[in-house]
Amino acid sequence: MRPLLNLFHGEPGSKKWKTGVDIVLKQADADTVTEVLDRTLAMVPDTILDAPPRSRPMSGKGAPPSNLSRSYGELPTIEDKAGFNMSLAALKRKAIEANNGPKGAPLLPKAERLANKATAEERKEKDAQKEREEQQVSCANSIGIFGYYTFNVNRDLQFILDTLFNGLHRLEYRGYDSSGIAVDLVDIHDLYQKDQGQGNTDKNASIRSPPPLIVKEVGKVEMLEKLVKSTVNGQGIDPKMPFLNQVSISHTRWATHGPPSQNNSHPHASDKGFEFTVVHNGIITNYKLLKDFLIKHGETFATDTDTEVIPKLCKFVYERITVKVPFPKLVMDVLKKLEGAYAVLIKSVHYPGELVACKRGSPMILGIKDGGSNRRESFNHIADASNVKFRSSAIECWLASDASAVVEHTKHVIVMEDKDVLHLAGGSYGIYNLDQSDIEEAVERVMLTLDVEVEQIMKGGYDHYMQKEIHEQPESLSQTMRGRILIQRPSCGNPYLTPRVKLGGLVETAKDINRSRRIMFIACGTSYNACLATRQTVEEMCDIPVVLELASDLLDRRCPIFRDDACVFVSQSGETADTLRAMEYAKERGALCIGITNTVGSAISRHTHCGIHLNAGYEIGVASTKAYTSQIVAITMMALHLAEDSISKREKRDQIIDELGQLPGKVRRVLMLDSAMKQLAEQLKDEHSLMFFARGYNQATTMEAALKTKEVVLIHFFRRLSLYNYATAMEAALKTKEVALIHSEGILAGEMKHGPLALVDEHLPIIVICTKDSMYKKMESVIQQLIARSAKLIIVCNEGDEEMKVYEQKGCKLIEVPETVMELQSVINIVPLQLLSYHLTLLRGHNVDQPRNLAKSVTVSEE
Repeated sequence: MRPLLNLFHGEPGSKKWKTGVDIVLKQADADTVTEVLDRTLAMVPDTILDAPPRSRPMSGKGAPPSNLSRSYGELPTIEDKAGFNMSLAALKRKAIEANNGPKGAPLLPKAERLANKATAEERKEKDAQKEREEQQVSCANSIGIFGYYTFNVNRDLQFILDTLFNGLHRLEYRGYDSSGIAVDLVDIHDLYQKDQGQGNTDKNASIRSPPPLIVKEVGKVEMLEKLVKSTVNGQGIDPKMPFLNQVSISHTRWATHGPPSQNNSHPHASDKGFEFTVVHNGIITNYKLLKDFLIKHGETFATDTDTEVIPKLCKFVYERITVKVPFPKLVMDVLKKLEGAYAVLIKSVHYPGELVACKRGSPMILGIKDGGSNRRESFNHIADASNVKFRSSAIECWLASDASAVVEHTKHVIVMEDKDVLHLAGGSYGIYNLDQSDIEEAVERVMLTLDVEVEQIMKGGYDHYMQKEIHEQPESLSQTMRGRILIQRPSCGNPYLTPRVKLGGLVETAKDINRSRRIMFIACGTSYNACLATRQTVEEMCDIPVVLELASDLLDRRCPIFRDDACVFVSQSGETADTLRAMEYAKERGALCIGITNTVGSAISRHTHCGIHLNAGYEIGVASTKAYTSQIVAITMMALHLAEDSISKREKRDQIIDELGQLPGKVRRVLMLDSAMKQLAEQLKDEHSLMFFARGYNQATTMEAALKTKEVVLIHFFRRLSLYNYATAMEAALKTKEVALIHSEGILAGEMKHGPLALVDEHLPIIVICTKDSMYKKMESVIQQLIARSAKLIIVCNEGDEEMKVYEQKGCKLIEVPETVMELQSVINIVPLQLLSYHLTLLRGHNVDQPRNLAKSVTVSEE
């Protein structure tokens, strides 16, 4: 025993002490470990056991505060007596499980323990390998799935088709190149009742429904509608045919495996008899292995897609069972063979009137409408689907990749979790999960009420969603601040006792964020630019180092993240694949994870420890506009909230809060420049390149404006930035790329002489952001150097700036915007550049809302 005790050198919790623990765990059995740990506790000095908890994280790599570590399931740090005892208990449990298996298991012989340990290590390595394979996913943009299910609800075929087409239209903004539908042509209500009445066990005697009508087309949904109409008329199908029970699925495809074609479009069937029909969002990474396996067993493939292996694998499994199993059980057996990301809808002629939905990685929601009630009895067990009591109920359900497709039908939705399997049958539903110990037992999922109105997903009198969303920014900014900020300064009492900013999602974790080693903002695209625009504000208000990371780059580098880091994940959709993977990476390393997203119920909002919802309203246009400005305001409010206790920052905080109250009105004034931006776009529409220059906060604005122009207009922007305006330049460039399809770049003003100046001549239009901030004089120097080289300048400046009017007389064009504090100036500066990108796109004949090769949210990533 003494040799083992001698291994515990150093202060408990130190590196040497933990090394001793590891050696004991490897060399001794559970009883010996328990005795050693008990004696170790007796050897610990009372000064350690009686010491108060630390108020700061431990040094070095450190650990989060004790309350955080216990909340997040980490091994408690040895900071007080209770924590020390909890550490011992955790080590004991670890020792018992490492040596013998689960708690309470009998002590095994040493040889058997070593064999079990080797087996466990092999399983761990296999799991790690599987995870790596799952992450090796080809880059693909999100696509749309829409399903419609009714039971004891009277609908005719035309109504069903209109519902499917409308759902696909709602998902068009996600990007696609082809579409398709699968609908029943026979009311299968009676077939379902008869099939369930047989007990659902005799496979050979079970009733098959007629095959569905499948129609697919390349191009827009309107082309699919025309083809479906001609097909229905050509086959003499009555569009007024009534249905009490029907299952319909539809899909918009973005080509990843195989070119856009009718053949490669979804839905995909298992065979010519349509035994199993599938629509799928995502990528099956091991489809080649499955395809080779099925070919060896006589299957033939008709498409180039990875999706086709799913229905064929369903058919393969079904043909080899002797007793008919419930539909979800069959699908679960198939899912165990699939690797990658997927959201899948499956229907089958062998299971008339039933629909199964599965989700892993790709988003999927279920909307339910049942007589106005959002509460109903669901299946508790997989066998409950055959219970006669559910056959008298009526239910109407919609399944979609996005809430925009279901909000006009119902506001009661369930957000499916990863590895969920949903079964719709009869008048109810059941949700099961592959990670459950008993996969036949249903899991509970909370039914949410969408806080979205149908008007929010309509154009509302505007020609395009992007135009609508640009003009909605005064209201979206107000929504982001509503109930969170006290605009008026307290007129009486102690102002230090009256908080002016309160974010409910950060109340419990604000102190932990303030104690963090650093704050890491992790995002992609426009969200990254919003972080860039607010980095300086967070640093100045919180006195904590701020790091910006592109999610994909962080994952590529495997950037070190520590337990005392606070990681902020920013995403409009909350489903961005790279950002989600970065979040999991940070959580595995014990960091505090904060989410900032515009989508309630999204993956980021569900899986982070705390966060902020933007409340900016639905954003349909691919080029993000109002979400960007709301992100800036939300992160600024976060910085103000974290600095609430700082007396030295009080005056600066009050100035920013005062200006936040005036911000919607100033943005409304900027929107009056719409006609002026249209005229400027007329002059720039034939240009091949544009430059943005700025520094500081407006750097991101320039980048974003250039990106939006690239997206929809194709022009080249270079940005010359000042400190705050650097973010503005980056965002301006981004918008130019996105929608105008103009090649555009953002260049920090301080880097002008390090290469970009060589591009300047009398033919190159340059947009310079020079509003009044700490970089104003430096930006004025940049303007003078550009004029000296005969550059065609467009200057974004503050209203009434007399010094800039001098340059107007020299041939420069001015875009005058209201002045505010430099922490918020980027919100105002980006608006005219958003309008410019919008008009450039229209004048160049491109699609504003659906830019070429882009989708609203990227839900499949690239490793």
